[in-house]
Amino acid sequence: MASQARGKVTIDREECKGCGLCVEACPPKCLELEPELSAYGVHPAHYTGEGCTGCGICFYTCPEPGAITVYRLSAAKAVARTAEEQHAPAH
Repeated sequence: MASQARGKVTIDREECKGCGLCVEACPPKCLELEPELSAYGVHPAHYTGEGCTGCGICFYTCPEPGAITVYRLSAAKAVARTAEEQHAPAH
């Protein structure tokens, strides 16, 4: 089971140069390089959608200013999200 997401990452495809530093540095391994090429002919990084802890290591390792934005969930939102997941009907 994946850890509870406490954050979210957005990556600007046009800023990302596909170096992969963020992918390698990510402790929960929730980033990966896309299989498709960007307009620059590189494989940009993207967030898998699960497991982000909001630590920001990807942001600090990225050599491109503005390519990565990290959002942290507040403790109240994380608790509310956990409660919603527990009461959600099983699929």
